[in-house]
Amino acid sequence: MNTASLRAARLPRGLHPVAWWLWALALATAASRTSNPLLLALIFAVLGFVVTARRTDAPWARAFHYYLILALSVIVIRVVFRIVFATGVTPEDHILFRLPHVPTPDWYAGIQIGGPVSLEATLSAALDGLRLACLLCCIGAANSLANPKRALKVLPGALYELGVAVTVALSVAPQLVESVQRVARARRLRAGRSRGLRAVRAIALPVLHDALDRSLRLAAAMDSRGYGRTGTATRTSRRLTGALMLTGMAGLCIGVYGLLDPSVPRPVSLGALATGIVLSVTGLAVGGRRVSRSRYRPDPWQWPEWVVAGCGIAAAVVLTAGTGYDPAELNPGLYPLAWPTLPLLPTAAILLAALAAFAAPPPPRPRPIAVPAAGAHP
Repeated sequence: MNTASLRAARLPRGLHPVAWWLWALALATAASRTSNPLLLALIFAVLGFVVTARRTDAPWARAFHYYLILALSVIVIRVVFRIVFATGVTPEDHILFRLPHVPTPDWYAGIQIGGPVSLEATLSAALDGLRLACLLCCIGAANSLANPKRALKVLPGALYELGVAVTVALSVAPQLVESVQRVARARRLRAGRSRGLRAVRAIALPVLHDALDRSLRLAAAMDSRGYGRTGTATRTSRRLTGALMLTGMAGLCIGVYGLLDPSVPRPVSLGALATGIVLSVTGLAVGGRRVSRSRYRPDPWQWPEWVVAGCGIAAAVVLTAGTGYDPAELNPGLYPLAWPTLPLLPTAAILLAALAAFAAPPPPRPRPIAVPAAGAHP
């Protein structure tokens, strides 16, 4: 790769959305493999650093702090549920306080309402909530960094309709955030001073009205562009595509189950997995023939995309493999209570994911509008 291509890759542009999604999903995979609060906090720090450094000025790109609020709510709800619906204590537990115990029927055995609340149970709930919150923030980082509508262009033709449905679903949260910001800005311009629940009531109705308008405009746009129409596809080709995809997915399920179950012979599992992959790829190829799409300005995939996706996948591989360090350090126990250790190799792998903030090209910024000076001729 020459110097000119290296410089061209570093020009301000939007990184390929698939690279951002691979990076975020890889970090989510790494977060799902550990309950170490130090490693989870490090993943939070990497997500915040990369989002701050490489997000655009679009309204939907400012949604990450809403995901942080949602993550904090998840942790609080998880801890509250563990306190209210206690599961019993052991002689080794440290009792924090006791709640009034509510008797439950025999068929509700195993879960009690109220009673003693231990420090170990509270910490366990907080760690579970922290891991789930980290997964939510990984998805929020992908939504803040990548435009899901651009990722729709790289899907195979057979998955185009499914990709549109997923794209619409992923766009709901950014659009709601944009609507809330726009309504709140309009209320400030109209000297709206209500706060708390009164402010929520004043914002909720305009946001719902805006969401309904967006849905109607999206439906009209999809209908005008012929979405859902099969065109020249015959009934035989549609049935063949469906049969290949269903058979291929069944083969993939059998193969994955066989690999996870040691009692299933390995050749049978690998054969079912290979057959499922071949049938699924064939179904995608046959189904893609009936969908014709034109591409305008396709997103390039250059070395920054490889680096961003690779550094995230490296973190997922290191925390999934469990080699080169003690795997018990990823999920420290609570008996006895001790401060968790920070394993060196997983820490280095998570810090490597922060390289995405430097490898990704700077996002394009809107050009300022030049205002003519007073008295100047047009």
